[in-house]
Amino acid sequence: MGYVWDQIRGAVPLIVHGNSYIMALLWVTIKVAVISTSLALLIGLPIGVALGIGRFRGRRALQILANASLALPPVVVGVVMLLLLIRPGAFGSLHLAFTLRAVYIVQTVLALPYVIALTPAAIQGLAPGLLDQARALGARRLQLAAFALREARIGVLAATIAALGATISEVGAVVIVGGNIQGHDETLASAMLEQFNYNSASDQYAVAIGLVLLALVLALIGALTVIQQRTGGLQLRFREG
Repeated sequence: MGYVWDQIRGAVPLIVHGNSYIMALLWVTIKVAVISTSLALLIGLPIGVALGIGRFRGRRALQILANASLALPPVVVGVVMLLLLIRPGAFGSLHLAFTLRAVYIVQTVLALPYVIALTPAAIQGLAPGLLDQARALGARRLQLAAFALREARIGVLAATIAALGATISEVGAVVIVGGNIQGHDETLASAMLEQFNYNSASDQYAVAIGLVLLALVLALIGALTVIQQRTGGLQLRFREG
């Protein structure tokens, strides 16, 4: 335990004094988390709502696929994305491999299953007949989708929290697709992996990075959780016609 406390005591000054390397990692991690989660919500929410309120053939099969995608191994996703993005791949002409944009893409792909799978689950967990009542009151398709999202907002925020957590903590796919290039697309989580591959002199940096990563997770996830818990009731009102 003495060794651990020594490393923590050495790590705290690195954080307090705003070590430039750690602050750069923090900024990249925040950018990746916010951009990837936002893209996942932009793409995934319409799909999730369609699965939640839709009445079309094959919906159940799509939901099974959405739920199964939650178990996708990130390393496998990283390898597949890299094969698509490197020069001989389908999107090689875009020159995205080993760039920060590639990290945004792979993290968006990894966050998408949480949004697509958990959003319809939240909508289908609403009180029986609530959506039918909205239809009877004259809700059109977009109004019904908006209403379903608002009523299922606690579950939708849970999906957002899960997606955000995935984008903050993922390592394997980031290293494979981005190359883990220091000062460019290295995140807090991937930097910890790199630091522990070196000698014990780097342990204080690894501990400092770990502490900052934990603080970031608590800050972002905590903020979303507070928002989730403070959501109030909404009225069911639609215009006729």
